[in-house]
Amino acid sequence: MNNAGYGHFGAVEELGEDEIRAQLETNFFGALWVLQAALPVLRSQRSGHLVTVTSEGGVRAFPGIGAYHASKWAVEGLVQSLAGEVRELGIRVTNVEPGPYATGWLEATRHSAPLPDYDHVRDTAGAFDVGAPAATVPALLAVVDAEDPPLRVFFGRSFEAVRAQYLAQIAEWERWQDVALEAFGPVRAG
Repeated sequence: MNNAGYGHFGAVEELGEDEIRAQLETNFFGALWVLQAALPVLRSQRSGHLVTVTSEGGVRAFPGIGAYHASKWAVEGLVQSLAGEVRELGIRVTNVEPGPYATGWLEATRHSAPLPDYDHVRDTAGAFDVGAPAATVPALLAVVDAEDPPLRVFFGRSFEAVRAQYLAQIAEWERWQDVALEAFGPVRAG
């Protein structure tokens, strides 16, 4: 079980270099180092299941927490790549993508020095429901005990909002497909 992370609040322009580096060092590199520490053991036994806690914030993004999202999206890509690398070695890989839970995460967040022009971002951050951490235990056991576990699984009530966002993204890609193909240029044999 790989769960490294904290949140950093700040608009992209407000992020200091040390702040973004610290966010990536913990949330991305921390997860990478744990994976690399576990892999030799799992490789030698040709079995195991690596579960990495990413976030709903690893597949969608909200204004004001870009550093957090960047770190979690990076973990998502890393683990998806890893899944293809270790499948033939008998190692399973799952990203658990929780929504908000009552873990004290919000109280432990860090904040950049605010610029007044981004007050509208902070002012629109609303209240949200949080899940009970103890309820994740049977769900986690269902995932790791599954014969064919998922690469990604939401914990919480994130699916409908993420689904709507991804359908809108697909529609946007479709609207711009002519431009995308034009940007490729003439097809050449390679």
